Amino acid sequence: MKENKYDSENRPETLWVVSELYYPEETSTGYYLTRIAEGLSGEFTVRVLCGQPNYSARGKKAPKTEVRRGVEIFRAFGTTLDKNVIVFRLINMLTLSFSIWWKALLKYRKGDRVLVVTTPPSLPFISALAALFRGAGYYLLIHDNYPEILVAAGKTTENSVPVRVLNFLNRWLYKYSSGIIVCGRDMEELVRQKTAGLDLPVWVVQNWAELETVEPLPRDRNKLLAETGLTDKLVFLYAGNMGYPNDVESLIECAERLVDDPRFAFIFLGAGVKRKWIERRVEKKGLQNVTLLDPRPRRDQIDFLNAGDVGIVSLVRKMRGVSMPSRTYNILAAGKPILALAEPDSEISRVIEEDRVGWVVAPGDPDTLLKTVLSIYEQRADLGRLGRNARQSAVEKYSVEVALGKLLEIFKKRV
Repeated sequence: MKENKYDSENRPETLWVVSELYYPEETSTGYYLTRIAEGLSGEFTVRVLCGQPNYSARGKKAPKTEVRRGVEIFRAFGTTLDKNVIVFRLINMLTLSFSIWWKALLKYRKGDRVLVVTTPPSLPFISALAALFRGAGYYLLIHDNYPEILVAAGKTTENSVPVRVLNFLNRWLYKYSSGIIVCGRDMEELVRQKTAGLDLPVWVVQNWAELETVEPLPRDRNKLLAETGLTDKLVFLYAGNMGYPNDVESLIECAERLVDDPRFAFIFLGAGVKRKWIERRVEKKGLQNVTLLDPRPRRDQIDFLNAGDVGIVSLVRKMRGVSMPSRTYNILAAGKPILALAEPDSEISRVIEEDRVGWVVAPGDPDTLLKTVLSIYEQRADLGRLGRNARQSAVEKYSVEVALGKLLEIFKKRV
């Protein structure tokens, strides 16, 4: 491989970005970690350890090693079995984790910085072991808090053995890290509780809106609305993963109660383990007011996000401090009000209330959700003002420049 500009003796400090997903993946984690690595490449020698595509770009074979936009990428071997089958997903996680661990042992150097995302949950541990062995410092980027997300998803209980084991392991992981980066203020509060007594820095760096590709567009020229024949409806749009942490059940129950009301329509666009349940429910109940669409490429966001009059973000109970849905920021970028199913004082609730961009309903409360939907219709003349607030919030507070500035400040410090 040809020597590049970073191979000189005077090269900048090395920052490793470790993630299962990276370019050409377009899922949220892949997109955000790619932009972080490329955005910091002007200040650091940025190198990436990642896997082969297995989500949005599944089936595409990427080079084992390449340099893209100033970032040197090393792709580790890992099985790419169907991630929707639990056993296969575990096999994928284990094979990729071992492969990344081995590459990290060979490539990390003393004094390097390592930024590792905490999904899948094995990734930060293997990266931490390699970093400690090689004398590198590691930073944790938490998109989802484990084991709390497993409890919220109903996969285990708060006092179960797996939860106690994960909490014990996390305490070790936190103790030896250089610091923790979280995506929301509620997440910061939870992490500070979990790291009490460790005197560990915790920083909030929210994800950002894709302002370069997403903006408000006139409703009357929206192709998706024309395709679906919903131009005369008040459209509520759910676009994103339909997973265990998402309260889609309350949304579908609300749609059931409005099935005979011609004023409303609900679009669900995306995939996930709960999609099959939605499909069965829609068919069983004859929900003509629900339109189910397959996932669309990230480049089409400007079209499908502008198809909704109101964007929906939904979480189940016990998700406060656990995760912050990144789809929120692009709904804001499209200039759309947000209806969130979320707990009080969560990051999504704070964004909506502070920036005056929508409504918050508690998860698992379809009665209040129905009342809120009916109220939104009665106040539909106010949607334009809320949409302008949303766009302003995205531009002023949730841009990639703001996020990269915070990250640069963190990594310029020696902790």
